[in-house]
Amino acid sequence: MNQKYYIYILRCSDNTLYTGITTDIKRRVKEHQSKKGAKYTKSHSVQMLEALWKTNSGRSVASKIEYKLKHLTKTDKENLIKAPESIISYFDDIDITVAELNI
Repeated sequence: MNQKYYIYILRCSDNTLYTGITTDIKRRVKEHQSKKGAKYTKSHSVQMLEALWKTNSGRSVASKIEYKLKHLTKTDKENLIKAPESIISYFDDIDITVAELNI
């Protein structure tokens, strides 16, 4: 059975966006906020979790989603933040759903 993975977008203090994956979103956001997360968020303070999706298709699929999101333009990412359900237009053949931002 595949594990549930979350794909997320964080907004940093300089208004940049960071995309990542995790199995535990609460833990991972805390790591980013305490500068123990990714190299990027160690030098770009995290302000907030902007968007969150989940997939039950395992790490490989989550990594493919993350890769594609990281290569979108900032405008496209901002549009996904405004309408997270529109992610389906990028991944119509993958099991991905919008997750609650309440962490």
